[in-house]
Formats: sequence, structure tokens, C-alpha cells
Amino acid sequence: MSEKLLNRITIDPNVCHGKPVIRGMRYPVENILELLSSGMSSEDILADYTDLELEDLHACISFAAIMVKSKGSYKLAS
Repeated sequence: MSEKLLNRITIDPNVCHGKPVIRGMRYPVENILELLSSGMSSEDILADYTDLELEDLHACISFAAIMVKSKGSYKLAS
């Protein structure tokens, strides 16, 4: 994964309660991933959030992939 992409994700305890966000803005990675997983297209997200860039969405996905790799076992709610 590109270091350049991951530099777009920041964590600051004073922004969104320390959740990972895009470029220090108040767009939590979690929210963008929820939009993508709901079926919203990248184009639609970028149209709704005009200060985001396509690379920001890619950075969110890359960040999520790293987080999944770094955790132990997973259990989905039934």
C-alpha cells in the first residue's frame, strides 16, 4: 500500500474523538467505509462531499485493509 495514500489518514485526539479521519478534516474513515459498503459509488460520495478526492476514498480502503490484517480473531454477530 502506498505510503502516500496512508498519509491522507490522520488521527488526532482533538478531531472526531481521536477516530481516524481524512486529512485532518471531520470525515471519519468509518463513515466513508459505511457509505461505500452501502453501495454508494465513489462518484456519488465525491459529489456529496466536494472537498474529498478519489485518493481519499482509496486511502480509507487501504487503511481498513491494514486494520483487518493487524487484528487477531474476528467474530461476526449472528
